[in-house]
Amino acid sequence: MTVTRDLSSMFPGYFQTSTKRDHYIDFGFPKTLTFQHFYQMYRRNGFAKAAVNKTIGKTWQSNPYLQENDDADDVTPLEKNFDAFFERLRFWQVLAESDRRSLVGKYAGVIFRFADGKRFNEPVDRVMSGLNGLVEIIPAWEGQLIVSEWDQDETSLNYGKPTMFMFIESSVSGSNQTRQFDCHPDRVFVWSEDGSTFGASMLESGYNDLITAEKVIGAGGEGFWKNAKSAPVLSVDKDATREKMAAAMGVSADGLAQAMDDQVSDWQQGFDAMLMLQGITAETISVTLPTPGEFVNVALQPFAASIGMPLKILVGMQTGERASQEDSDEWAVTNMSRRSNVVKPNIMKIVERLVEVGVFPEAGDEYSIEWDDLTESSMQEKIDRAGKMADINVKQTQSGGIEPVFTEAEIRETIGFDPLPAQDTET
Repeated sequence: MTVTRDLSSMFPGYFQTSTKRDHYIDFGFPKTLTFQHFYQMYRRNGFAKAAVNKTIGKTWQSNPYLQENDDADDVTPLEKNFDAFFERLRFWQVLAESDRRSLVGKYAGVIFRFADGKRFNEPVDRVMSGLNGLVEIIPAWEGQLIVSEWDQDETSLNYGKPTMFMFIESSVSGSNQTRQFDCHPDRVFVWSEDGSTFGASMLESGYNDLITAEKVIGAGGEGFWKNAKSAPVLSVDKDATREKMAAAMGVSADGLAQAMDDQVSDWQQGFDAMLMLQGITAETISVTLPTPGEFVNVALQPFAASIGMPLKILVGMQTGERASQEDSDEWAVTNMSRRSNVVKPNIMKIVERLVEVGVFPEAGDEYSIEWDDLTESSMQEKIDRAGKMADINVKQTQSGGIEPVFTEAEIRETIGFDPLPAQDTET
């Protein structure tokens, strides 16, 4: 009987037994991504940081405002108190930071420190001091706030949800705080797309593309440096002898090698240094390097596509080109969608939580979040549009038209101004 020896079982990973290739191994991509991968990419990669920060910067271009009723012009006393409350706690800034951290990890945390006389690991009943009952809001990275206990009771309404979190502030590099405590879910809000801890990082789909861009940039920088100051190739003259070379350099024959090393080392330490070697010809090998920009863009295009961001928005100005108006409009629409589908629902859930524990009073009508329109034209664009309307009126009059195409009130409305008050005329 013939015995077939399987080399792949004897040497795992060294012999391919299938025509299929593992591109993660081939290209050096990690197979399993953790929060630390995303966090380090965000901290050290400019494209990753730009993607996250520009998304947050556009989404939170202005702060929302909480209304007690649907009348935006009727500012109630409670709404005035809200403004002072939000300013005291830097409420919107903290929520924007939580939103930022949720893009890097699968989720982020918003931890409430209530003035209820209880520890963080205890449930919240009622906070008796109203708006003063919320002392602090703590934003937390996914790596700082982990689920330590789950509800395993299938008959429970909270089955499959966390029953306890553990907050370790120092677990993320860069944090100088040492706070560490168990935290009850009543005191935690999970900020993510679906409100769970099972989301996905914004950087996950394009993570391999970011690594590719880093490789190209790193190889290009290293290649240009080595090409500019490469080690010389030394050729010894056929008539040169060791003794003559040593004598010319003022050293003994035994110290010749060290003297040559010192000469080359001194030459490599400065671009303007001179290399003198008796009986030796020094040459450098020059390598023609391709421009890395084209190859970086090959990686950036799928990364930009993975996050729904126009490439020129991601990288900013390149070779004098600005993002087109179409790119800017598309980016505004994308972030309006984020506001409607992710940010506003999360804010309203937090408002509901604060109403439940007594920090916010119950409103006669439901609370609502109002925000400006990111797709609205800028003042310059409005003025340009009004100017064109006025020009059309002039051309209409010059061509013999009796009535202007646009009224004065319509032109003022285009800029956002109210119509002028009607003036009485004497008969």
